[in-house]
Amino acid sequence: MAWRVLKGLVMTAWLMPGLAVAGDAKTPRGVVELFTSQGCASCPPADAAFEKLATRDDIVALAYHVDYWNYLGWSDTLGSKENTARQYAYARALGRSNVYTPQAVVNGREHMNGADLPTISDRMDGMNRAGNGLVVPVTAAMKGGELDIAIGEGTGRANVVIAYFRREQTVEVLKGENKGRKANYWNAVYDLQTVGMWDGTPLELTLPASVIKGTEKDGCAVLLQSADERGAPAAILGATMLVYHETH
Repeated sequence: MAWRVLKGLVMTAWLMPGLAVAGDAKTPRGVVELFTSQGCASCPPADAAFEKLATRDDIVALAYHVDYWNYLGWSDTLGSKENTARQYAYARALGRSNVYTPQAVVNGREHMNGADLPTISDRMDGMNRAGNGLVVPVTAAMKGGELDIAIGEGTGRANVVIAYFRREQTVEVLKGENKGRKANYWNAVYDLQTVGMWDGTPLELTLPASVIKGTEKDGCAVLLQSADERGAPAAILGATMLVYHETH
């Protein structure tokens, strides 16, 4: 089975440890969000493919482990209901009546099989050619325990969203469809935080240490993401990534 599908909808730059300015203002090719699960037999090829994206410095790659396959016998150690809710919200925004794993969402605009790297790459390039890539510059840096974010000029309105992630973890699955499999999971998102609004004019934000979540973890991505009329996540207009700690 290529994809695992769940029917129905519910409401719901790189830095080395020195923490310099992310990406030196280089615009990433795109944002790839992978929805996956340790309990889904169809996901290991996508998880392996995702590592190739997560270890590149020109792509913002984030993995969201969902919890709806937990009933198959293994509760995903990185999964959460919030990640599941984000996938359902994307489904509504993309006009779908179901969700599936492994699913990749590129720039918040299109979805595809998360194991299909050639298609993911082609769609990123196609969006860039069509002007639907990351067209608004976003930079971020940690300074003295604070997170400084700078967003350039553009068109439209969007939320400033921070996705906090664990850089790399090795998990041995003890039950369920992937029983006995040991895998490395990269850039697993454990929290999302909306920290501001952008109206098309240049914006600078400084987040104090007291509101920055999980700096003892591994990193975060800053997404400039629009929303549809129902508030569901839509096109990502700009992004950057910080890595607090490398794991190897």
